[in-house]
Amino acid sequence: MEALSMRTKVPKKLSRPASQFSHLAGDGSARMVNVGGKPVQQRRAVAVGRLVCAPATIRALRQQALPKGDVLAVANIAGVQAVKQAAQLIPLCHPLPIEHVELKFAVKRAHIDITCTVATSAKTGVEMEALTGASVAALTLYDMCKAVDKSMRIEGLRVVEKVKR
Repeated sequence: MEALSMRTKVPKKLSRPASQFSHLAGDGSARMVNVGGKPVQQRRAVAVGRLVCAPATIRALRQQALPKGDVLAVANIAGVQAVKQAAQLIPLCHPLPIEHVELKFAVKRAHIDITCTVATSAKTGVEMEALTGASVAALTLYDMCKAVDKSMRIEGLRVVEKVKR
């Protein structure tokens, strides 16, 4: 059996040369970006996502009648924990000192909008942390509601704001 290579090669067709991708070395292998020469700046990122579910699921959530309890409280804690673990989950993500995390849930008739805001003072941004927080909060909601709703889906996960000062 041939040993697997730990090098990740660039696909043959890229929209721009490999040298323009910060996570790729000149030979096309993956690397962690060197942020050593960058200044520490205040940074904030906001990511959003949505859990689409049946109106009956939302009614049960509002009445706190779901079998697993207060799903929004648990999803909030899960999202905060996820933000703090982003660098452990994403191979080339820098570990950052997280200064603030806020998750908001907007419960609508047939979906829950999730917003995760993350702030730090660091040499690189917190987009991956915000995306991780929003996605894990959505996954937690899914897990806690799946007993009553098999039609749920997670959608629209994206960064909507990135600030550097």
